Amino acid sequence: MKIPFNFDKKEIILDIPDKNLLATLEANSIKIEKSEAELVSDSIHKPIASDRLKDIVKKGEKIAIITSDITRPMPSSKVLPFVLEELEKAGIPDEDITIVFALGNHRPHTRDEMILLVGNTIFDRIRCVDSNGKMVHLGTTAMGTPVDIFEIVANADRRICLGNIEYHYFAGYSGGSKAIMPGVSTREAIQSNHSRMVEPTSKAGKIDGNAVRQDIDSVLNFISIDFIVNVVLNEHKQIVFCVSGDPVLAHREGCRFLDTLYGITIPQQADIAVVSPGGFPKDINLYQAQKALDNAKNAVKPGGAILWIASAKEGLGEKHFEEWMLGHDTPDEMISHIQSEFVLGGHKAAAIALVMKNAEIFLYSDLNADFVKRIHMNPVTDPQTTLNELIDRYGPEAKVVAMPFGGSTLPILKS
Repeated sequence: MKIPFNFDKKEIILDIPDKNLLATLEANSIKIEKSEAELVSDSIHKPIASDRLKDIVKKGEKIAIITSDITRPMPSSKVLPFVLEELEKAGIPDEDITIVFALGNHRPHTRDEMILLVGNTIFDRIRCVDSNGKMVHLGTTAMGTPVDIFEIVANADRRICLGNIEYHYFAGYSGGSKAIMPGVSTREAIQSNHSRMVEPTSKAGKIDGNAVRQDIDSVLNFISIDFIVNVVLNEHKQIVFCVSGDPVLAHREGCRFLDTLYGITIPQQADIAVVSPGGFPKDINLYQAQKALDNAKNAVKPGGAILWIASAKEGLGEKHFEEWMLGHDTPDEMISHIQSEFVLGGHKAAAIALVMKNAEIFLYSDLNADFVKRIHMNPVTDPQTTLNELIDRYGPEAKVVAMPFGGSTLPILKS
């Protein structure tokens, strides 16, 4: 069977023999009867456990709209017009609104990237800034995480958080309060929160009792989120579901929908997984593409192989991640290091090391082959040839799981 995998902004077709193909993990079939605009509009007009946004904000208040940065697929330009319409109905002038891009631990944007995220009309109309300025300390969570928030967000009268909901490899799900923590928080705060990724409750698809998510949501004890708009995207990055309103209850409704769409049951683990994050922007660097690799580990039996298709045209994507990937001789060293000293950035290297303990990784990317070897992976020049060789390695009955949208789909082993 010929299966397309996205690589940056293009498509790669791999031919996987039918007898070897165990499963192709794509979104479960759902019937969507409304357009993207209708889904967003209806959600904002009928929020969950909340008043309408136009009835929450008051004229004279300063409004901060927090939305995702360039590394996330959140379609801000599609959602923002409906949010701004609500604010306009409440009498809020444009000069009292600031759109804040939640950088978390990522690099700042160029002007062109900001325009790409919100569109020319909104960029010319509303002040847009990155969350990389002065921070305000508001307290410390019960888990010891400092609540240090970007000044414009902390000092706003009202905060509106936008985001997309997908599986997150240790926070359970993205979206909700994650726009604040880690979105507009300090590196120290993010590092403290993410240090709990090593706890067994911190894993994809788990939200109740998840230590990282509990810490994220506890930030609401120190700073309010007045309204959220969170979307779920299909594999073509189109909006198929939208929730608005309360930052916890609306978010959880979105998570439940995500499970019906992207929680995919597989009958057994395969010898080989072929995985792509889904192309740009999810494979802009290896730091972002790692999430798809982490999902793929659930599809492969011990001693198997993962063919990882990710452009990573911007390289590894984070300084400490690069230091850890290049600064350890073996995956075991990375795992031991993170257990003795948690370092933000290093945490993703350790997560990759845990995958390496279970399966051999073959990387098809825009990275130099020698560099790929230095980060303990096998460089691939032709993914079809590598796949054929892996099938030969595991024998004529070798089983392959294809994950064209690995950043979204979560393999769940049948009980």
